[in-house]
Parts: sequence; C-alpha cells; structure tokens
Amino acid sequence: MSKRTLLWITLAGIALGAGYYAYWKIRPTTDRSSRVIEWIRHSEEHPDWAVRAGTRCLPTAPFVMPTDGLVGYLWDDSFRPGHRHTGLDIFGGTDVGLTPVVAAYPGYLTRLPEWKSAVIVRVPEDPLQPGRQIWLYYTHMADPNGNSFISSDFPAGTDELYIEAGTFLGYQGNYTGDAANPSGVHLHFSIVLSDEEDDFLNELEIKNTLDPSPYFGIPLNGKTAPDEVVICGSNE
Repeated sequence: MSKRTLLWITLAGIALGAGYYAYWKIRPTTDRSSRVIEWIRHSEEHPDWAVRAGTRCLPTAPFVMPTDGLVGYLWDDSFRPGHRHTGLDIFGGTDVGLTPVVAAYPGYLTRLPEWKSAVIVRVPEDPLQPGRQIWLYYTHMADPNGNSFISSDFPAGTDELYIEAGTFLGYQGNYTGDAANPSGVHLHFSIVLSDEEDDFLNELEIKNTLDPSPYFGIPLNGKTAPDEVVICGSNE
C-alpha cells in the first residue's frame, strides 16, 4: 500500500470519526427537534407533554414553571457542533400572544428601554447558593415585527420593580430581531450570573448561565437528561 493511499485512508477515518462524534453530540437535540415540530403541528394530540405555568414540579424546588407548553430544548443542548444553548425553550403550541408567561421566582424586574421582547429579574439571594445574586431572563415575548406582548405593567424603561412568583409578565411570541426569520412561538428562560459589579452577564454565553435542573427539580440539562419528554415529576 502506497503512502498516499495510507494517508487518504487515515484522513477518511478521522473524518468518519469526527462525523460520528458530532452526530452523537447533537443527536438528543435532533430528537427533541422532532418532538418540537410534532408539538407545533399537533399539540392537541399530546396534552401529556405539557408543563403548566405556576406549577412547582417538586415541593422543595424553588422555581415554578414560567409558562405552559412543551419543554422543547434544554440548557446545554447543541444545535450544531460548538453551539451550547443557554436556557430553556418552552413552546406553547399556540399562535403568538396567547400563552401566558409568569415569574418563576420573586425578584426585581427590569426592562431596558430598547427591549421589545424581554425582561430580566434580579434575585438578590440565590435560593440554592446563599450569598450569590442571580438574574432570571425571559424573552421572545413579541411578534416578528417587534410588537410587544410584555404586560403593560412593565413598560420599556422599567427598573427594579419588585414582583412576586406567579406575576403575569406577558405572552409567548416569536421575535428574533429579524422579521423574515421568526422563531417558533415559545419562551426562552435562562438563569444568568452577575458580574463583579452585580450587573447581569451576557446571557448568550453558557459560562454565564446556570443549569436550571435543581431550581425546577426536574432534569433540564441537555447533556445528561433522559431522551424523553420533560414534564413535572420526571425522574433525575
């Protein structure tokens, strides 16, 4: 066998191995995508797939569910090699502006002046790690053109307004910032860490966010959760 042939065989083996590895890294997300599509098309056929807003999945869990629907994508899911999802995507299975969003935990709500679809809630005392401040981020609450579904109680520019768990925040939407490419109707929820000045860090980087599993008491980590529908009462 020539050196050239051996080289090509080696490179082909490396490529095959890399492809196999990439497939198994994103396979759970692929399976979840199939369920999301089925839910969006036929949610009425799968009522047992849904979580409910305001539900506490375990008596000892600090957070209540922030909206109704299918928990479609989890924290640390991979949509493509190198990508890591920073929160939860919960799909209502309805049109925009119909599925309510509520606060998962008490805190101080801020909506920056430029935010059309998002609010963030400061929690001064992390219920699972006393002494640490965290932030709860809720987004996609607008239609593709940026018409907001956030409650009128929280107009743009709202700063540090105290709210209780279960407070109505708005409705699910599909705003992405690009009217030509809306997302499926859902809520994106994430738990964000503070920086050294106690402001919230960039939610788009997973290192700045926390695994929500212990806060809800159900498996919500994309790398370790069972490959099945996540509902309240799911086993770790």
